[in-house]
Amino acid sequence: MKNITFLILGLLHCTIWANAQTRSIAVDTTVVTAHTTTINGTTLAYTATTGMQPVWDELGKPIATLFYTYYKKTTKENSANRPLLISFNGGPGSASVWMHVAYTGPKVINIDDEGYPVQPYGVHENDYSILDVADIVYVNPVNTGYSRTIPESGEEVERELFFGINADIKYLAEWLTTFVTRNERWTSPKYLIGESYGGTRVSGLALELQEKQWMYLNGVILVSPADYNVFNSDSPISSSLNLPYFTAAAWYHKALPSALQQMDLLEILPEAEEFALNVLMPALARGGSLSLEEKQKFAAKISYYSGLSEKSIMQHNLDVPPHFFWKDLLRDKTGNTVGRLDSRYLGLDRTEAGSRPDYSPELTSWLHSFTPAINFYLREHLNFKTDIKYNMFGSVHPWDDKDNNTRDDLRQAMAENPYLNVMFQSGYYDGATTYFNSKYTMWQIDPSGKLKDRLSFKGYRSGHMMYLRKADLKTANEDIREFIENSLPNGKSAKY
Repeated sequence: MKNITFLILGLLHCTIWANAQTRSIAVDTTVVTAHTTTINGTTLAYTATTGMQPVWDELGKPIATLFYTYYKKTTKENSANRPLLISFNGGPGSASVWMHVAYTGPKVINIDDEGYPVQPYGVHENDYSILDVADIVYVNPVNTGYSRTIPESGEEVERELFFGINADIKYLAEWLTTFVTRNERWTSPKYLIGESYGGTRVSGLALELQEKQWMYLNGVILVSPADYNVFNSDSPISSSLNLPYFTAAAWYHKALPSALQQMDLLEILPEAEEFALNVLMPALARGGSLSLEEKQKFAAKISYYSGLSEKSIMQHNLDVPPHFFWKDLLRDKTGNTVGRLDSRYLGLDRTEAGSRPDYSPELTSWLHSFTPAINFYLREHLNFKTDIKYNMFGSVHPWDDKDNNTRDDLRQAMAENPYLNVMFQSGYYDGATTYFNSKYTMWQIDPSGKLKDRLSFKGYRSGHMMYLRKADLKTANEDIREFIENSLPNGKSAKY
């Protein structure tokens, strides 16, 4: 009998061990928790729903499941009429973690007032969250966060269904329709917010939702948006648009000539912008037709606005790549590199020689604080528990970036929908998706000038994730709050 007992226990142990080797995520599930918080001095109650919602193919078979977090204010009023903010980050391949626990949500990560990591890791109340004026859902596209594909046993994932500009927009629009239907939000004013590549995503979603899902928006918020039409343009455009960012970063590090350095940042940026558009862009367009004397004249002016040496600018034929700027700006001063996404951050390379930094000091700093915080927060505060790894960055490459018409799609969506307003938010020290790129994109969305009363730009004294600086966290959330309140129709008809 004893041997039989040991055999049964042994078989049970083996069964448990075998089951423990298979990790999977529920295809369709929710976990709801109740909370209170204080925003701008007022206490409010809310629920947080974390869950997985399927992506279906045309036959109704689940082919992926997306992880989301949905915050809903507890109110006696009809919540179906409250604004709904739908939030995406970028990458492509980035989880919706950054804006979730550092910007608009009810909790923010533990960092110092300038955005640097502090221990113990974790979260605390966000005094400036926009949950008082809008409910919020944070969506993680396929392979980000806990979101995953669902292949049949032995089958390959059909990557073309998910990993490309237009595929991404198509399946996310269908997913959002299901979410809005399930949560009874069809009558709510709706807003999209997208950061970095998320700006490309929500620009395309605005039109896809209108034309394929018949869902109309009140607003789109582009946070440090990535405009690939600029990145892929000829250097006279892309390079000249970088110069005002060079000016901002050099000013921050006190690397400009004293005549500029003694001025405030917002006093010198218009001057740098004017030079970039009216002098540098035409000069770069002339290329090799410039005489040596002309090149030297332009190099001196670029040096004046960038803090780089005239010699290095001449060596680059006036076309200085950003990666060289990050490496060279402080090379002869402190030997540090400056960050790509936020040039306030400093790095330490193996050697001071070279043309580009060894790593991104700002991104490693952010991962330092965000990764433990989101894993702790989802499990311990929101009670969503799984053995699946939370992908801060997921496998989405190769990414199909062909047929990118998202800038024009956003303009078309605005033209078709008189309610639709657009706001840009950018940090002056962002060297990846620069603030002046955002201004340029805004101008190109509306070449006729007929939509400019529905387009706005907000700049901040920080980088790509401007909300990591406490002063900008407050200001940027207030800008969103005002944007939402000002774009509600309040009985006004949607007509021209």
